Amino acid sequence: MPASHKLSHLLQLADQGPALRAALAEEVAELLTGWPTDYPDSMRGVCEALLAKAARDLDAPSRARLRVCLCSDPDLARRVLPRESAARGLVTDARCGRAVADLLAEKLAVDAATARQIVEDETGHALAVACKGAGLDRAAFSALAVLAAPTRAPAQSFAVLDAFDSVPAAEASRVLRTWREGHASAA
Repeated sequence: MPASHKLSHLLQLADQGPALRAALAEEVAELLTGWPTDYPDSMRGVCEALLAKAARDLDAPSRARLRVCLCSDPDLARRVLPRESAARGLVTDARCGRAVADLLAEKLAVDAATARQIVEDETGHALAVACKGAGLDRAAFSALAVLAAPTRAPAQSFAVLDAFDSVPAAEASRVLRTWREGHASAA
């Protein structure tokens, strides 16, 4: 399909409203990650803006699937799917009394059993992997670790908080992607 027709098709999808946002986002993500050589580079910016706008309207599981689609281009994922709001939302909801395991399942798009295992890991390694894999910073991880186990002894809390620094980001992303794919295939 010629570039002008493709762009016109995408803009028509965008005009269809929120019901088709997930389909639009996936189609634009696929286009951007496999950019045809005969498409003008100037069209990439329009497509990225369209993807970022569509992604804002997606629910957490759809955003997680989109993140998996964009894993081959982490720079693009960072540009169109900022993670700061996810960290803020997770910590805020946990501070308001929501169970950390439920929040991880919802916001990181992992299944409930995996989320419980992450939270119940007394070493904090699994939570560190989940947080680092999702691009959350150390402050968000620390808040979630404390909120997940508020009665943990101080010495153990310090050991758990150190877990974040020992987790390689690339490995954390790979593990989180595996957890998400398991959840997506079960759904």
